[in-house]
Amino acid sequence: MPIVADTYQHVVGVDTHAATHSYAVVQCPTGRLVDEATFPTTSGGLARAAGWVARRTGGDLDAVLVSAEGTGSYGAVLAEHLAQIGYRVVEAPTPVRARGRGKTDQLDAAAAARATLALDVDRLRDRRAGQVQTALAVLATSREQLNADRVRSINALTALVRSHDLGIDARRALTATQIHTIAAWRRRDEPLGLATARAEALRHARRVLELDANLATNRQQTTVLVVEHAPTLLSLPGVGAVTAAVILTVWSHPGRIHSEAALAQIAGTCPIPASSGNTTRHRLNRGGDRRLNRAINTIALTRMRVDPTTRAYVQRRLADGKTTREIRRCLKRYITRQIHRTLTAAPPQPLDAT
Repeated sequence: MPIVADTYQHVVGVDTHAATHSYAVVQCPTGRLVDEATFPTTSGGLARAAGWVARRTGGDLDAVLVSAEGTGSYGAVLAEHLAQIGYRVVEAPTPVRARGRGKTDQLDAAAAARATLALDVDRLRDRRAGQVQTALAVLATSREQLNADRVRSINALTALVRSHDLGIDARRALTATQIHTIAAWRRRDEPLGLATARAEALRHARRVLELDANLATNRQQTTVLVVEHAPTLLSLPGVGAVTAAVILTVWSHPGRIHSEAALAQIAGTCPIPASSGNTTRHRLNRGGDRRLNRAINTIALTRMRVDPTTRAYVQRRLADGKTTREIRRCLKRYITRQIHRTLTAAPPQPLDAT
């Protein structure tokens, strides 16, 4: 299997930060430092950096490999910019620093380049997931924020109508009809304290309705992307557009998840031994990506409620003496395996070129 040092003429290491990126060009196969420089992360800075790299490497795009740190975060814009020019951009290996060795951004950039020289070309990591996954990640994060804002607004509204006589029966959770009623209130001739509480209740109610509309738009956008991008995922019982978007965000790009065990480790659904003496058991995993774990847990709960096959499985395991929590752990591991097999057999379709 060919390695980077035998395939390319130059490797450009990049140490990425919020305000600046540091670049180091090394020669293959010796690793000799050709030059190093630092440029701002502005559009102009990226253009200057691309020109600087071209001059130091002779302008041959196919003979240059860019190994950048943080291509999924601080280096995402840089990676996209250089990829559009024609460079191959990969994720730099995790840095390993020896004791007593200094640290600067230039040293880190050179270390990233040199650490890439011995890597197999076919096993280089490309963390750039593409425009569809980027959109899904943005929508999933936005949905979490919208839901959190909605909960805060409803809690504040409930506290107001329970603490003041505003004419709303709030002994139980507020209904959608009650929130619409509050949002339609007009100013009344009443004491200052009550009028202020009513005005705040009106503001919170309208905020809840606005967030509901935003969540509906978010779901619609997410559904369109998932249906076009990975329709087979939606065919699984209990998988909706929102949970599918979270799964696809973590799945990211081809080659990131190399096995179902790796996906289970990332999702926190792999069983953790908790045996002692004559008792042999496993417990729920509290690690991994909690957003993905929550999505898989939602799928499991949905299946336990509406899927006949899963309901029959639950009854059978309950008869065997398993607890509901243990059954849910088993279901989450099975769902993880099913998701991996589905996405491996029918990978998400790239839509960037359409």
